[in-house]
Amino acid sequence: MLIVTGGAGFIGSAVVHRLNELGREDILVVDHLGASEKWKNLAPLRFMDYLEKDAFLNAITHERLDGEIDAIIHLGACSSTTEQDATYLVRNNFDYSRQLASYALRREIRFVYASSAATYGDGSVGFSDNEAELPLLRPLTMYGYSKHLFDLWALRAGILDRIAGLKYFNVFGPNEYHKGEMRSLILKAYEQIHSTGYVKLFRSYRPEYADGEQVRDFLYVKDAADMTVHFVNTPTANGIFNIGSGMATSWNSLAAAIFAALDMPVRIEYIDMPDQIRPKYQYFTCADITKLRECGYAEAVTPLGEAVADYAGNYLDDGKRLGDG
Repeated sequence: MLIVTGGAGFIGSAVVHRLNELGREDILVVDHLGASEKWKNLAPLRFMDYLEKDAFLNAITHERLDGEIDAIIHLGACSSTTEQDATYLVRNNFDYSRQLASYALRREIRFVYASSAATYGDGSVGFSDNEAELPLLRPLTMYGYSKHLFDLWALRAGILDRIAGLKYFNVFGPNEYHKGEMRSLILKAYEQIHSTGYVKLFRSYRPEYADGEQVRDFLYVKDAADMTVHFVNTPTANGIFNIGSGMATSWNSLAAAIFAALDMPVRIEYIDMPDQIRPKYQYFTCADITKLRECGYAEAVTPLGEAVADYAGNYLDDGKRLGDG
């Protein structure tokens, strides 16, 4: 049996879909559905059972979970980079992860968990996934710090040689519809272009970056899911790993790819960045994926234009999810 926490969420449901493609259906999905519509991500997928996250934690705390567990893929977390409730983030993203990791290690269960590129902060010390450099990182948001806390705990507890932590960069693609303001620019731009004919991008407030020339490492969710499953199937690959494309792309280039996918002329309007996010804004991110390649992941990353075209043409036009049709 495989356990996927956050399995109804964006990356989690993509991982379940990838496992289905590989013939795995003995999956326990764990999540908190609440009032959101992420339950729709589960509808096309095949899995044997579902548990709410509190019921799951209670089950493992009291050793009441039946069945032999091959791996826990822990992707469940509050992923809002603007969440201000530090106590909630520590409880949900740090304490919960620590309990799951401890359970997995006691039972000798493969444990793969989601960290985040948000732990790198402004990138001033680079984007290396060298575990020895973890104490040097200074996240810019409480969300990033909650993820960093667990990475540091795993380092200091001496368990990073037995578990795999994945630092996801800017992932986009189908099944992100429920994420509100945390949805990717691709989805937001698709909606803006259809309603107005143009897309809005933030102005730059640093002289070395022109408007729209801030850059990110964009990764298609299908690639992110495949990379994640690689670590489930490669128990010797342990430590911290960047999950990205290894390429830095500007917002302007991304916008151009979206317009190209829609066969429309490029029209961009630059708008002011809200005051509250200016001090925390990342102007440059790019994953160093050397370790990912060295641990045996050899698949090519989907080119950005191809990924955007697939997302727009095969999912966004009809609101489809992974596994539909």
